[in-house]
Amino acid sequence: MREELLFLDRHAVRECAARVDLCAVTEEVLRRHAEGRTTLPSEGYLPWTNSEGAYCRSLAMLGSIDAQDGHLAAYGVKLINAATSNPAHGRERAAGISMLFDPETARPTVLAEAGWLSAARTAAYTMVSLRHLGPAEWDALTVIGCGTLARAHLDLLAAAFPGVTQVHLHDLDRTRARDLAGWTHEHHPRLRVRVHEDTEEAVRAAPVLLTTTTTDKGYVPAHWLASGTFVAHVSLDDLLPDVFSTAQAVYVDDVSLVAENPRRVLGRLMGEGAVLPPSSSPSSGAGRALEGTLGQVLAGAVPAVRPSTGHVVSNPFGMSVLDVGLLAQVRRVAEAEGRGQRLSLF
Repeated sequence: MREELLFLDRHAVRECAARVDLCAVTEEVLRRHAEGRTTLPSEGYLPWTNSEGAYCRSLAMLGSIDAQDGHLAAYGVKLINAATSNPAHGRERAAGISMLFDPETARPTVLAEAGWLSAARTAAYTMVSLRHLGPAEWDALTVIGCGTLARAHLDLLAAAFPGVTQVHLHDLDRTRARDLAGWTHEHHPRLRVRVHEDTEEAVRAAPVLLTTTTTDKGYVPAHWLASGTFVAHVSLDDLLPDVFSTAQAVYVDDVSLVAENPRRVLGRLMGEGAVLPPSSSPSSGAGRALEGTLGQVLAGAVPAVRPSTGHVVSNPFGMSVLDVGLLAQVRRVAEAEGRGQRLSLF
């Protein structure tokens, strides 16, 4: 018996994703996750150092979503690899592949380029968090880190928040910041862009801060964040611990996922007891408790706190079920429109 799978390169993924409401799919999967209708195994993690002494890693992220309301169950995996030396050689820091599995035979049925969709998934999560947890009114955004992930965010931002008119950019590599400014002017001319050389100045420039860097050393202290600031901390370790301890509210994507990952600042703080799971009752001198997950906010299980008297932090670690859910919708478009290539396995 001949078996084959559908292969979608980046161009095909992007073409199909353009016909998918990425934010709506992200909201739906987050709700299902909050309701216990997903499976999210622990990530596989393989680190090493390359010949340049740069940190490299491979993440294997499995996940599944239960069938509901006429939608079939989705099972899949994302393999996403990165090397911190890649940008210096003109490559994107991260790249990989995603697969979907047949629910009955467990055979792989779809193989897709994962780098772009992974960035778009992260951006969609940020847009959803801004809709439900961001400032009541805002028109400016600061982006720290001006690579692929930043571009994905600005692409979605332009459509999701037409009232935003100003973007502030900062990157330790000034060329990258200038390049992103030029790209934004070309693709989203409605957005006025200012490049900042000073990090603190950039952070203070807008009521919404987005971090999309690769740093493993924190540099943003709480006193840089004005009351009413929303922080989308989607990268690794940009925030110093006091940003979490003094926050008006802190939300994550999955509490267990965060607690199991001491490689990132919020995971370390949970391991140390400086940040506690939701609904904990801290004793005297103990850490603060998380408010909950964005999915729980969408499901009405925990209240949404917008920044007012202080700052609010959204710190997702990245859930494979979101990649699986988005790829399932991309696959539906591809099959309906005859996109992609059929590869014979045997």
